[in-house]
Amino acid sequence: MKATLAGLPPAADDDHWAYEIKWDGYRTLAFVDGGQVRLQSSSGRDVTAQYPELAGLADGVHTGSAILDGELVVPGDDGVPRFELIQRHTSPAVMYVFDVLQVERHETIALGYLERRRLLGELVAPGDYWLVPGHRVGGGTDLLAATVEQGLEGVMAKRIDSSYRPGARSPDWRKVKNRRRTDVVIGGFTEGTGNRAGTFGALLVGVPGNTGLTFAGGVGTGFDQATLESLRGRLDALAVAACPFDPPPPASYRRHATWVRPDLVATVEIAEFTNDGLVRHASFVGLRDWQG
Repeated sequence: MKATLAGLPPAADDDHWAYEIKWDGYRTLAFVDGGQVRLQSSSGRDVTAQYPELAGLADGVHTGSAILDGELVVPGDDGVPRFELIQRHTSPAVMYVFDVLQVERHETIALGYLERRRLLGELVAPGDYWLVPGHRVGGGTDLLAATVEQGLEGVMAKRIDSSYRPGARSPDWRKVKNRRRTDVVIGGFTEGTGNRAGTFGALLVGVPGNTGLTFAGGVGTGFDQATLESLRGRLDALAVAACPFDPPPPASYRRHATWVRPDLVATVEIAEFTNDGLVRHASFVGLRDWQG
């Protein structure tokens, strides 16, 4: 079951929703049967061999067979899971189990959310590499504010009476993401293709660093057609031969890049800066001249 991207439910309806922290990792199903565990990605791929640390999950499940839904994450040194850490997977992953679809080959998907959570709490004992994270009924605004303070991605809001619909995207589950605004300096752009032919694909942006402009990734969303056309005109007028980033971006960014004099600053909304200093899920908000 998939969530829709939305805001928090109305305050008047708050008590009809349960809230969980949104964890930043890989959505994964765990099939437990006869002491064995098989892990399946959201695309249906068998990923069991990639996460040997989860082999003992069956010992923490108090039944012979079950299908569990959860998120594979890798917490950082501060305890906060970060997406780039699960991508690298240089540290053990932890499975945050938040739903149960089947127990002893009997489906539980028709049960309401709260009943499935009660069953899950009885079913799964925490281990070194798995746990059942908490949830709360009501208080979504307070939990979302707490995730902002802790640098987390946001919250999941789930109707307390909602059944589980495999493969469906349902308004009964809401994904409420935290976003932050930041200013980045435009140092280049990539050529547009398809319906962006003649404008640009993404802005290549940076932040001022000790040695000049430090590359911070690409911004490819948030533009309407008028902005694409007018901004391309301004960028063409600023085109230069030399890359303004020090050090230059990775080759994958340089391949189709046009460099520009770093005179313009874009305000963007991002999920976060990664550990590599790159903007993640960046969306264009506005433009101004750089004064510094």
